[in-house]
Amino acid sequence: MKAIVVREFGDPEVMRLEEVPTPSPGPGQVLVRIRAAGVNPADTYARTGAGLAKPQLPYTPGTDGAGEIEAVGAGVHRVKPGERVYLARSVSGTYAEYALALESQVHALPKQISFSQGAGVYVPYATAWRALTHFAKARAGETLLVHGASGGVGIAAVQVARAGGMTIIGTAGTDKGRELALREGANHVLDHRVKSYLEEIVQLTGGRGVDVILEMLSNVNLGADLKLLAPRGRVVVIGSRGEVTVNPRDLMGKDAAIYGMLLWNMPDDEAAVTHAALAAGLDNGTLRPVVGLELKLAEAPRAHRKVMEPGAFGKIVLVT
Repeated sequence: MKAIVVREFGDPEVMRLEEVPTPSPGPGQVLVRIRAAGVNPADTYARTGAGLAKPQLPYTPGTDGAGEIEAVGAGVHRVKPGERVYLARSVSGTYAEYALALESQVHALPKQISFSQGAGVYVPYATAWRALTHFAKARAGETLLVHGASGGVGIAAVQVARAGGMTIIGTAGTDKGRELALREGANHVLDHRVKSYLEEIVQLTGGRGVDVILEMLSNVNLGADLKLLAPRGRVVVIGSRGEVTVNPRDLMGKDAAIYGMLLWNMPDDEAAVTHAALAAGLDNGTLRPVVGLELKLAEAPRAHRKVMEPGAFGKIVLVT
């Protein structure tokens, strides 16, 4: 089979398309014919060796993916060959024609969700769901600010929050991105390149501030975020590319809180609840992954560059 293999940490060109043996599933494992693999910023951090979870070389990248069950190992009863699934992590990596996964790592993909959309389920939607429900404990009627509302996690957060009855303020850096966020359920979407956008957020809340902020780039935004919070407001840090200085008084005066969240820390019982919620949303149309760009597997280096560029628009996927 063909797979992307990383044999040294470094720039995107360390990812090379190679011919490698197709794995066979052992007890409790399944083999998935990958039709699409999702590309996430976390994949780029792992590739450089600078991520919070450093892979052992050599390895095949990829956490998200979707396809059909090709074969199952002994003791597997929940899924069978031919079934459509999305992956929530894997044993061997999803940037490949086939991926080995634990039975617990594959989940049913509704027929109305394409494989490319399925490759954008796990990281974006589980991140958004976990941040809003398990950390922020967001409630209907509250106001949510989503930085980068046009990206994979941003769109997921908008859809989850809209279904939960929140008022959503998003930010995006392009007209196309702002139109997408509005179409997917945001009540207001602002251009974060305009200096006055922070004042606009305060005005939209009648001066009260926002209840919840999902922060994808905390090294840039966190200091300003704290000044936007309403009393007992919560910031959930989902992404950061460096250090940041904040004033704790901005928290103290409002009884506010900052939570740091890493999806890989999600325990099994919480994961079960999360995937049950995602299954219901995908099935009833509440959750609708948006694919912004499809590339061939060999174009993984280009995908890694694109996913880190400003102007995000939906999910980037590699198709096999």
